[in-house]
Amino acid sequence: MLDCNDEAAVYDSTRGGVPRAETAAAAVLGLIPPGARSLLDIGCGTGLVTERIAAGRPGLRVSGSDAAPGMARVAEQRIGAVVLADARRLPFRDRAVDALTAVWLLHLLREEGDVRAVVAQAARVLRPGGVFVTTVERDASHDVGSDIDEAFAPYLAPTPSDATDRVIEYGAAYGLDVVGSALFRGHGQGRTPMNAIRGVRRGYYASRLELPGTAAERLVEILTALPGRDRRRAEPEYRLMAFRRRPGTAAAQRPT
Repeated sequence: MLDCNDEAAVYDSTRGGVPRAETAAAAVLGLIPPGARSLLDIGCGTGLVTERIAAGRPGLRVSGSDAAPGMARVAEQRIGAVVLADARRLPFRDRAVDALTAVWLLHLLREEGDVRAVVAQAARVLRPGGVFVTTVERDASHDVGSDIDEAFAPYLAPTPSDATDRVIEYGAAYGLDVVGSALFRGHGQGRTPMNAIRGVRRGYYASRLELPGTAAERLVEILTALPGRDRRRAEPEYRLMAFRRRPGTAAAQRPT
């Protein structure tokens, strides 16, 4: 399993760095209403995307939260206002912000009820008319028809936790209506067999692959045999969904 605290030091350099962050931030901002004055980025990680959201919208008060102390420390150096918090139990009052974002978060939440809890918290913390923007189908975005995808296919988890229909269903239950979507390119995220091998060994794909027993070793053997070990396959396109909180919707359950 990936340790987000250990990963904080290398996260940006191994995840597309500034180019990917800038593209993500631009796509997010395209779904945030011009009149929004405050935004909370939950699961903000190192704050690289969060920082660019703030830079791209002067006048928007941007803060972040993350459950991993290592990530939160790096993010705090970038954006200042960062809270150490579990996205399923946000320590913020009801109707606190105009916008809330979750980029590359929901796919990591594999326990039953986790994604629903995050969506409920988003609805609670948003003001009526506020917008929640989140990535969906994150892992599936990496399926670009490559030989690496073929190697992964027998080990795929049956149902992604951030499946679009599932997130839409949860949103509707808490008064969040779909109001938009966007795609953005994952710059620098085209896989090579070698970085796929490293990912399997480090637990990067825990949200995507089921690798019991010796399955990880078998998958590494298959990946090792692929041609072009350092040749990047096509880059993924990530999907964002935007939800607006209905006016008059009762607040969801407060954190305990």
